Amino acid sequence: MFAQFRSDYHDLEDSETIQAFKQHVSYLSSAAMEGRKAGSAGEKAAADYIANLFEENGIVMLNGKEGDTFMISRQPGDTITSRNVMGVVQGYDPALRDKYIVVGARMDNLGVNVLPIDGKQTEQIYYGANGNASGIAMLLELAKKVATNDVLFRRSVIFVAFGASREGLMGSWYFLNRSFPDVDKIDAMINLDMLATGEELLAYTASNGDMNAFLGTMTRSLQPILPTITTQEPYPSDHRSFYSSEIPSVFFTTGLYPDHDSPRDTESILNYDIMERELEYFYSFTVAIANTSVMPNFKGDAYSGKDTDDKAYAFGDCDVKPSFMNSNDPRRFIQKWVYQYLRYPDEAVSQGIQGRVHVQFTVEKDGKVSDVKVTKGTDPLLDAEAVRVVSASPKWKPAKIKGKPVRCYITIPVDFILTDKKSKLKLKK
Repeated sequence: MFAQFRSDYHDLEDSETIQAFKQHVSYLSSAAMEGRKAGSAGEKAAADYIANLFEENGIVMLNGKEGDTFMISRQPGDTITSRNVMGVVQGYDPALRDKYIVVGARMDNLGVNVLPIDGKQTEQIYYGANGNASGIAMLLELAKKVATNDVLFRRSVIFVAFGASREGLMGSWYFLNRSFPDVDKIDAMINLDMLATGEELLAYTASNGDMNAFLGTMTRSLQPILPTITTQEPYPSDHRSFYSSEIPSVFFTTGLYPDHDSPRDTESILNYDIMERELEYFYSFTVAIANTSVMPNFKGDAYSGKDTDDKAYAFGDCDVKPSFMNSNDPRRFIQKWVYQYLRYPDEAVSQGIQGRVHVQFTVEKDGKVSDVKVTKGTDPLLDAEAVRVVSASPKWKPAKIKGKPVRCYITIPVDFILTDKKSKLKLKK
């Protein structure tokens, strides 16, 4: 059903990412979708397309491939059936994997309008290429990227294509009020809507000081694009439902455009180069917010001012190094903990996979280990096992600078070496 739209809608010089964006948008904004009006066959076809790609990319479906259906009664005798499509990538940290970051994008648009032109009844299709096939395309590629690198995410990330957004944000309302049972465990929401016109990416947080400060931390790393924080809401989208549930949220968009909510909103107006840069930023932002130990607060008064106090210092910059079992030599931790509890994955043994995994982690002020991530991996199987063992570490004695406990990050090598076909692990000491 979908293959006919996965063809040559791209130039030979397009990157794989841009090719994927074009394929998604070409299908979702095609005439066959008839504008994806809530409750229509076009919206259902869009939901099927998203569900198929979620499954294809290894994303665990919530509520099955049919999505989470709900009904909307607009007036007596006028009931429509819409659906949300939801998938999850589970985090690795036992302490945080039951906490969630929600990434959402609206799936529906305005559908078809019939009006008289020169005495004839004429159909106008509201294709919705930028609004919001661009956001769904971004959701699909971001979900694929997160699933590919799932060992790097402490919290779980839920991806939702919201149905019936143009019907009073009903899809996101239903998700929060009727469908998802652990709303109190959602730490933040990222909303993707209208992302491919203009040259400026906007970020709207409803002036949440914490979220603004968190966005500011992203300016310290090299990014292909950085958003401009705006105090004026560009467009009423699904982030509003999350604000109503007091969940800190950020709405990313390139803003309104001349062809918005018109039949001229076709793929020809989209800027795919800016979408490619946005994807890299959104991925970095999702990694950062899924792994942070200091989550933005809805009231905007918890994160601001804490960034400096909670800075993580390099091991060599600390006056007193963090210590494990009375030793500040990281090799003690590797020998007495990591290699004692490391288990060579059977699948890696059968495939003859071996190598060195570099793992970075932070020793917190209270001695707990956090922010465990692979800085240089070998294979997903080995990477995940190294992260698992380091994440389960007992408490350390924290580092100090000028007599005060500080956060300190450390990077260690974890070696997986097959000595023969039957041997599972050779410990390096």
